Amino acid sequence: MKILKYLFICSMITVLSVSCNKGLDPITSISPGTDEDVPELVIEFPTEGKVIRSTDEIGTATFELVASDDIELKSVVVQLDGVEIGNYTSFLDYRKASIALVYNNLLDGSHVLSATVTDLTDKSVSKSVNFKKITAPIYVPLDGELFYMPFEDEYLEVISGSVIDPVGTPGFAEGKVGQAYVGATDAYLTFPTTDLIKTSQISAVFWMKVNATPDRAGIFTLSAEDKANAGYPDVQNLRTSGFRFFREGSATSQQFKINVGLGGTNESWNDGGSIDPSTGEWVHFAFTISETASSIYINGEMVREAAMLNAIDWTGCDLFTIMSGVPRFTEWNHFSDESALDELHIFNRVVTAAEIQSFYSVK
Repeated sequence: MKILKYLFICSMITVLSVSCNKGLDPITSISPGTDEDVPELVIEFPTEGKVIRSTDEIGTATFELVASDDIELKSVVVQLDGVEIGNYTSFLDYRKASIALVYNNLLDGSHVLSATVTDLTDKSVSKSVNFKKITAPIYVPLDGELFYMPFEDEYLEVISGSVIDPVGTPGFAEGKVGQAYVGATDAYLTFPTTDLIKTSQISAVFWMKVNATPDRAGIFTLSAEDKANAGYPDVQNLRTSGFRFFREGSATSQQFKINVGLGGTNESWNDGGSIDPSTGEWVHFAFTISETASSIYINGEMVREAAMLNAIDWTGCDLFTIMSGVPRFTEWNHFSDESALDELHIFNRVVTAAEIQSFYSVK
């Protein structure tokens, strides 16, 4: 009986072993094929022309790049100004490497970051980007200053530290000071207005190089949604609260105006003054809104003041648009402005004529 019992147990073990292995495929080696393609390389940071700011003269930067190959990577070599600062030969993923190289000795000045990627068959690709590093001290806001955008190769609002995601594809070009915002069709910036709406006064100073195409555009819109027409962008033009600063005219004469909403029932118009955009020159603008009047300045001089029956009303004003009337002021085709904009300062007080003149005088 014991012998029969042992024979039965052995038979069951054999059956189970066969059952457990039934249906399993053996591991098969597959050839990766011929290495035919040249490796690929993307330098993600810095981008071409990037300005890296640091509060220290000797700064730290994290250089980011992605290397890939159709079969297998052999090496990635990174250089700064011709000197090797990184050499990678071991990769978790043998076909793709995402590299973040921390460099702690970045000095002020112009630099070239280069990288070369080589695969197992010694095919290689090299790329370079030019960038700058500058020492930028911590910005100390002026009296009553709530908002400052220098447009130095990024959409950074300095005082809050917020980086704004643009709508559309605006860009950057040489500005009045460093770099400047350059508009494009259907492009603009938006910013929530919680910190901008505090008092019955507001002022803005800035530089523009005006592109008269299109012949009219919104520049700054701090306005409310027309709830009665919600869902219809072409009629978001409630003018009884907030303000709208815009331009309109021709290739040789552009007039700059401001509309201010009063008490939720009235509005005030200031027809401002005109410039000739065909000169291609930078022009300094400023406007102020007090409890009783709005004023517009061009190149340091007041061009028009308009009396107001009562103070500006901020009811429902939750969105600040830069370089467009969209979405709150599209009336009369005041869409995106393709001009250049630089050094935008906004205050929660009336900036004096002397202060505006000093902004204009700083060339």
